Amino acid sequence: MSITIPLFSLNTVLFPNGVLPLRIFEPRYLDMVSDCLKNDTGVGVVLIREGAETGAAAETFDTGTLSRISYWHKRPDGILSITLKGEQRFRVLSHSIKKNQLIMAEVELLPASPVTDIPVGYEHMVLLLQKIISQLEPPYTTMPTKYECADWVSARLIELLPLALTDKQDLLNLDDVLERFSKLEDLLRKIDA
Repeated sequence: MSITIPLFSLNTVLFPNGVLPLRIFEPRYLDMVSDCLKNDTGVGVVLIREGAETGAAAETFDTGTLSRISYWHKRPDGILSITLKGEQRFRVLSHSIKKNQLIMAEVELLPASPVTDIPVGYEHMVLLLQKIISQLEPPYTTMPTKYECADWVSARLIELLPLALTDKQDLLNLDDVLERFSKLEDLLRKIDA
């Protein structure tokens, strides 16, 4: 199934069920948020391959996450605070750039990962994630948790750990949760070394 959505080009990677607080000030993204709220539509979060978050449309990776605006608040200074909640991974099929530099893309929604328990030997990753989240503030501390679910735990660790963005993107591209868990463990070993 394919749908057309606006793309939010960022220097971050969001997974399904993740949360992403943002401050919006660029006119193209203020208009995008307004349209998404009015029409109850989603926005695609994609990692920038080349370019910047502001100014001309950036070149992005092809796999991203469809998300919805779960919270918004307009501040007195005109900046809009929003929180995106990741829903489903997608792959970009084609895209066009509007005059205001907003990227519109036709995307194919990818199947959700099957629910898989934490693999034996990876329980320490659950403890690490619990420790990280306990040190954060909302929306991270108020989001529903699934510490028994391999997909949820691996995705939150990837989002929150100081991994290279290209490594995070490579992990988002993987369909197999257990393979993602294994590769994440390898990256953690490199950080500790």
